[in-house]
Amino acid sequence: MGKMKFMIPCDEANHVCDKTQYKEATLWEKIKLNLHLLYCRACREYTKYNTKLTKSIKTSNVECLDKTARETMKKDFEKALAEQE
Repeated sequence: MGKMKFMIPCDEANHVCDKTQYKEATLWEKIKLNLHLLYCRACREYTKYNTKLTKSIKTSNVECLDKTARETMKKDFEKALAEQE
């Protein structure tokens, strides 16, 4: 049986961090990420700010346009652009 690879590089740790934020990381990926975070200050900071950003987005009161309003706005923009030519 081969050796288990516990150490992961920073780019992989950041990718797993992103997946974790969206609840897409496996248990094994989370374990490897946490082991990586024990010794990597830069990735701890990345994780901290990523968590903060996710929390801010979830608690924001941003309202997006519905599809119909976006399409109307796009048509109006294209019409105004065509009139400028």
